[in-house]
This record gives sequence, structure tokens and C-alpha cells, in this order.
Amino acid sequence: RELRVFRRRRKMGKGTGSFGKRRNKTHTLCVRCGRRSFHLQKSRCSACGFPAARTRKYNWSVKAIRRKTTGTGRMRYLRHVPRRFKTGFREGTQATPRKQAAAAS
Repeated sequence: RELRVFRRRRKMGKGTGSFGKRRNKTHTLCVRCGRRSFHLQKSRCSACGFPAARTRKYNWSVKAIRRKTTGTGRMRYLRHVPRRFKTGFREGTQATPRKQAAAAS
């Protein structure tokens, strides 16, 4: 007599068993924001909205706006503007030496 063990084959659902079959990527890196949010088939970034001209932003996520807003990066130009505003955005002038200014007074 032979004893055969039959394994019951389960139907594939959407749960644990089907996760092993998932091996193709939906999103890739976005050129504009650098996040892995660029949908390959839609050709649209879910984080910044690229290739749209305006950056994606919704008021229902105030925290997300706070993370992306002005001041979270380097602000290479904007951080010097308040100082230049104090002197009326003057340009092309030479600063007077401090030794001469002290001697004159």
C-alpha cells in the first residue's frame, strides 16, 4: 500500500500569497523632487505633480506644506534679501575703512 500526501492548492487571493508575485515597480524617482513617487504609466509624480508647472500642494495636508515651504532648503538668494533691504538694495559702493571713520570723528 502506498501512502500519498496531497497538498491542497489554494486559490490566489489579494493577501499574503499574492505578495510574492509582485516584482515590477509602479513608481520611480522623480526628476524634480527626487522622491520615489513618479508613476511610470501615468507619467505623473504623486508628490510634486511633475510635469505640471506648479508644485502639487493641498490645504488638507498643512503638515506636508510646512515640510516643503520656503526656508526648508538653502535659500541661496532669499536669505540675503532682508539685509539688503535695510540699505535700500544699494550696489556698486565701496565700504569706508573703519580706521579712517574712527579718526575723523
